[in-house]
Amino acid sequence: MATYQPLPVAYEDLHPLQELQPTHSYDPPEQLDGRPSSAGSQEPLRERPSGDTMYKGYAESYDGERLVSQETFRLYRRRFIGLAHLTLINLVLAWASGTFGSIAESAAKYFDVSVDTINWLSTAGSLAFVPAAPVAIWILNRLGIKMAVIVASVLILAGNWIRYAGTRTANFNIVMFGQIILSFAQPFILCAPTAYSKLWFSDKGRTSATAVASLAAALGAVVGGLVGPQLAEASNISGLVLYTSIIASIVCVPSPFIPKSPPTPPSAYAAAPVLGLRKSLSTLMRNKPFYLMFGSFAIFVAAFQSSANLVVQMLVPYGFSEVQAGIASSMMVFVGIIAAAIASPILDRLQNHLLAIKCLTPVIAASYLALIFIPQTRSVAAIYVIFAVIGASSFSITPGTLEHQANWTHPVPPEISSTLCWTGGQLFTAIFMIVMDALVNKQVWLGQPSGSIAKGLVFQAVMTALCVPLVLLNGKWMFKKPAASNRQS
Repeated sequence: MATYQPLPVAYEDLHPLQELQPTHSYDPPEQLDGRPSSAGSQEPLRERPSGDTMYKGYAESYDGERLVSQETFRLYRRRFIGLAHLTLINLVLAWASGTFGSIAESAAKYFDVSVDTINWLSTAGSLAFVPAAPVAIWILNRLGIKMAVIVASVLILAGNWIRYAGTRTANFNIVMFGQIILSFAQPFILCAPTAYSKLWFSDKGRTSATAVASLAAALGAVVGGLVGPQLAEASNISGLVLYTSIIASIVCVPSPFIPKSPPTPPSAYAAAPVLGLRKSLSTLMRNKPFYLMFGSFAIFVAAFQSSANLVVQMLVPYGFSEVQAGIASSMMVFVGIIAAAIASPILDRLQNHLLAIKCLTPVIAASYLALIFIPQTRSVAAIYVIFAVIGASSFSITPGTLEHQANWTHPVPPEISSTLCWTGGQLFTAIFMIVMDALVNKQVWLGQPSGSIAKGLVFQAVMTALCVPLVLLNGKWMFKKPAASNRQS
């Protein structure tokens, strides 16, 4: 029988043929009948005894002499095991990374340092993302998602227990070292959902799968913010880090046992050949729409994370309590998760991510503009409403943006483009935090109280407003979808 090989696509950057590499090695499934189906269709044929679902679709392959058709795709129930594991790791990583953010005052007294020094734990974590990202890209691209999860689990375990050793001796330098090790795990986990959803899920489930795994990080940050102060009060700083380390260990230990890849691809998109790492990077450099999505995604991530981290400084100078600030931050996340849970299945069915992005981007920009003025109203209800709107629009747009850039950069593997986007987001977050901290009012400014970050909110609103033309230009003029991505779609 002839050897199965992917069909070279008509794209100038894919030659010579050895430049191509399949996303994963699949054995060609046997056809259910001799009739080719329409391109890209995926109609469920039957449920197997194991609960796996077989799909009928069409993808071309080449056996060296003639075209042959591959008509069977399959969804495996065990895909949810890997998705649940990836989601939990993302959650505990975010929880651990933000351990000291919600107890900055207590941690400063415990380590005998300033609050600003404690805040550098979060900033250093964002900066540590950047040098770890190239390694994460290489491992995700060459060794696969499972190896990336294993590496991240090792870093999470090492970072947490090093931090515990530092808290036991009240040594801040050791804690900082452990925090940096822990933060090195972020690109391996945060950038894996788009690649995992492509590998295991069909076209009608990819956006939802990406949303579940990606947004777990925000949920983990909220859980840490709510639970952290309670544990710290009950068992001191060292006990808090100990409990966090134990929970992280329980979640990370099963990593070597998660499924690696499905024997049969879930869709024609998953079975299509992709570029190698070097060609992918050079292709992205020439992909003009990618620059637009990269810039807007990075700015929105930075604005959201900065708002979550600085919510106390935003509200307390205007007479709001720390409890009310915490509720506003939690509402931003919980409302966002609900909105994403509603929006993601809709996007999966409509498959029009760009339209949703163009509709939501002006809403996000207008929300950050309103955030400049709403604290001055001293209205708790208005604060809760604006944070809920920011959360709902931001969470709804995130998985759609990741799927959109994965589609528009194909045949570049999705783990490469998503890692670059998240790296930009973390780098911009560090920049936003530093700039907004420097813009804190030392005295009354235009009627704004001393200690407020009104100037920082203006900076944040201006940056998010710049995203509106970037997004609206997508698909227009010189920023249309590349021809190669159209052929692969």
